[in-house]
Amino acid sequence: MRNIEIGKNVIKKELPLIPKLPGIYRFINSKNEILYVGKAKNLPNRLKSYVSEKNHIIRTERLLAQIEKIEITTTSNESEALLLEANLIKKFKPKFNILLKDDKSFPYIFISDHKFPRIERHRGAKNKQGKYYGPFASSLAVNSAIKTLQRIFLVRSCTDQQVEAGDKTCFNYFLKRCAGPCGGKISENDYAKLVDAADEFLSKGKSRKIQKTLSSQMENASEELDYEKAAILRDKIKSLNIIQSSLTISEANLIEADVIGGYKESGKTCIQVFFYRSKQNWGNQAFFPKHDPDEKLSEILNSFISQFYENKSVPSSIIISDEVKEKKLLEKTLSKKEGKQISISTAKKGSKLKIVNLAIKNAKNSLNRRLYESQNNRDLLNIVGKKFNIENNIDLIEVYDNSHIQGTNSVGALITYGEEGFIKKRYRKFNIQNEKFQQDDYGMIKEVLSRRFKRAIQEKGNFLSFPDLVLIDGGKGQYSSARETLNELQLNDIPVVAIAKGKFRNSGNETFFHNGKEYKFSRNDPALFFLQRIRDEAHRFAISAHRVRRKKGLSRSLLDQIDGIGSIRKRALLNHFGSARAVESASLDEIKSVDGVEEKVAKKIYNFFHE
Repeated sequence: MRNIEIGKNVIKKELPLIPKLPGIYRFINSKNEILYVGKAKNLPNRLKSYVSEKNHIIRTERLLAQIEKIEITTTSNESEALLLEANLIKKFKPKFNILLKDDKSFPYIFISDHKFPRIERHRGAKNKQGKYYGPFASSLAVNSAIKTLQRIFLVRSCTDQQVEAGDKTCFNYFLKRCAGPCGGKISENDYAKLVDAADEFLSKGKSRKIQKTLSSQMENASEELDYEKAAILRDKIKSLNIIQSSLTISEANLIEADVIGGYKESGKTCIQVFFYRSKQNWGNQAFFPKHDPDEKLSEILNSFISQFYENKSVPSSIIISDEVKEKKLLEKTLSKKEGKQISISTAKKGSKLKIVNLAIKNAKNSLNRRLYESQNNRDLLNIVGKKFNIENNIDLIEVYDNSHIQGTNSVGALITYGEEGFIKKRYRKFNIQNEKFQQDDYGMIKEVLSRRFKRAIQEKGNFLSFPDLVLIDGGKGQYSSARETLNELQLNDIPVVAIAKGKFRNSGNETFFHNGKEYKFSRNDPALFFLQRIRDEAHRFAISAHRVRRKKGLSRSLLDQIDGIGSIRKRALLNHFGSARAVESASLDEIKSVDGVEEKVAKKIYNFFHE
């Protein structure tokens, strides 16, 4: 290992030039890669600690040995530095930082700000007028909640155009999931009462009050012998009970809180986040941050909180399983970000402690399951290496497959498998560009591999890293094409294996090709099951990519092919005639009669279909 004094000297040279201000610092290596992003209230004081301290932990020594350069960004205050640090860590993923692999936002229930508000699932920026309820742990939880809420409160999910037209009742009305504003079945005032009741349930958790009201209405309907209405109210009460049991009312009566519990074992950590809103548990999500094995759980939680909330709404209360050293700074920063008071606390006793312990228990179970799966995956990767006599360790396998119908909408697909299982963020699809290869499986493989690896060579560090094994769905010919392509790119060291189905394409009779040899496995061989599974996933991904491309092609209107026909004219024509085929059979005078279509444009449209 390089001497750590080299890194210390780099810091010493820079220290006199660094202002005594808050900000962030970036340690950079000889390849211009960011090794570590840190923040400080006083930059020189923080950086001096790297130079003056004698007994650094091993991770810091490894870091110091690789430093070639320092970059500094000053900020107005420490809170800004914390937010910038979290942003840069997410952007550059430095290998010496604790990294949160969190690239997706959580779904919300959204009720629009309309004359007749609409309920829908929402994900992403909150830039629409209306109320947002959440977050929920998954889209499945949101969809289930919306369906149940529609049964209870009859809030519409139909489009604004349907409501504005007001002449056709949506199908949900007949299923008793909508009050029917689209067909003029309810007044604005009565509909507003339904929306207010839904809001009370979602924002305040007043389920008992709503249940009492429904029960009273059901009894009144029964007394008036209106049994149909009573039955509808009974079904609403049942639906309310279902959503209550699925959301789980919390003992701690948490109006707006996230409960965060962490568990660390064997150098790995799982953090569970439970979302409590309106006194209800709206689901939980597991996270597995990447960190040095010796990192303390309190440090991991500290970094997790700043990164997790960098791009998310923050609840009024965050309850955590372990104390974090920057609690006051995190509270101040998040409060400023949200424009409201944010409290971070550790549960010591009572119902809150029970909830935290539940989060820790879930974190432990998730981590144990992940460690078990990782070990199994590691064993399978090792078995595959032995089967094909591959000397280097196999950590990543890339699997390639193609999909097309008679040479149309040809797509190549790449999926990746590693110790953690399928790595979805490394999935890629390739629309075949070379027309000569549209019906040529060998040519498609050449194009896909060439595009994938050429880019990796040109953009080292900014594209997918090289795999340890390339698996091709195909036989000898596909193997030869793949091997030839990689050799041309001077990637002779990357092993290639092709997997071909048997004569009758029956699973279990596959033949494998590698380095001029053919391999057959027994039907109960775990390596065969494993390779079949990852081959099938590549096939599934290729088929789905092909279907998406084909659907886009089918949905493209004939009108899109006419020069000068933009979206406004296209919409006017389709609204007038109903379809592109109807435009095709229309006369010139009929086309001219459409609003916004002048005679010159009408002639162009008519000639397109009739010349």
